[in-house]
Amino acid sequence: MKRLPIVVAACLFPLAVLAQSAGPARARLDAFAKGLHSLTGHFTQTLTNADGQSGQTSSGTLALEAPREFRWDTQTPYKQVIVADGRRVWLYDPSLEQVTVRKQSVEEAHSPLTVLTDVSLLDKSFKVTEEGERDGLQWLRLTSTAKDPQFAFADLGFDAHGLARMIFRDQLGSTTDIRFSDLKRNVAIPPQTFSFMPPKDADVIGDVPVLTTQPLKD
Repeated sequence: MKRLPIVVAACLFPLAVLAQSAGPARARLDAFAKGLHSLTGHFTQTLTNADGQSGQTSSGTLALEAPREFRWDTQTPYKQVIVADGRRVWLYDPSLEQVTVRKQSVEEAHSPLTVLTDVSLLDKSFKVTEEGERDGLQWLRLTSTAKDPQFAFADLGFDAHGLARMIFRDQLGSTTDIRFSDLKRNVAIPPQTFSFMPPKDADVIGDVPVLTTQPLKD
């Protein structure tokens, strides 16, 4: 079964205030981000390949804490967990009994994660364009200025309440459509939400730190 790339899950939420000279979509991002330090909610996401064929829709829950911690739990139709603890990004696939680890600084480089958890980097790392209104949302497009970008573009769709949808296209032409629901702002999130300890029966690959018997939390 096709698994969504880590960078998709990372393309989530703004946690800082944008410049005041903004079009409709950027103004809505500004309003949504103002005073925001944590967020929880639900998501559904559908992958469409370059030929326009849609794959299976997956769904789950998310949690985010400023400035760099997040958790993305896919619950159906398969289980998958992505945790960013501020230093590393952990991806656990129970069906494969495998954990993949990456340094978060590398994982974030020139990805929407850097923008959406530190909006001060927006104009440094991306070309930002207003895409107008469609499907009842105001859209903002982010195009990476990196020499070897991980994605073609990320479109963020905002309703009157904030971030409602994201459409992400990778370099191979596949598109992931992520829809958000039941978003709750500035709720208290237990610190262990952003800790991860690989299960004993899982293979751990990548940039693996020295593991202890306790969940990882710096």
